Amino acid sequence: MAKQINVFVDNRIGRIKSITEALFKADINIRGMAIQDRGEFGLVKLIVNKPSEAILALQENGFACKQKEVLAIVIEDKPGGLYNLLKILPEVNVNILDAYGFAAETIKGSVFFIEVKDSPQVAALLGQKGFQVLSDQELLEI
Repeated sequence: MAKQINVFVDNRIGRIKSITEALFKADINIRGMAIQDRGEFGLVKLIVNKPSEAILALQENGFACKQKEVLAIVIEDKPGGLYNLLKILPEVNVNILDAYGFAAETIKGSVFFIEVKDSPQVAALLGQKGFQVLSDQELLEI
């Protein structure tokens, strides 16, 4: 499964710059990012090429962060590609807790990240349904 880093930040000007600067100085490449506004605080979700090193770099710069596993699922980059994935989940009683994605020219498709309960079981189910669930290493090679 893919590793996502959640960074908890106070919602003020320059905090995202500080996160990216810490990662740049540690020679860490950001592959995906999502930002959620939670009022006075925010949550920055990162997919990076070196998750363990990123956690250390961020903590050394005073950021509270946590690593979690998410499913990185390859979908077709065409109308209905996402629907073909999402129509399966309610049928098997899977609720999406969080999601975001990006198109990846190198695979001529998209990668859709989802957080669900029981990730290993959901990954196995999706594999049986013909979806490719990327490992952390496969994701970094895109």
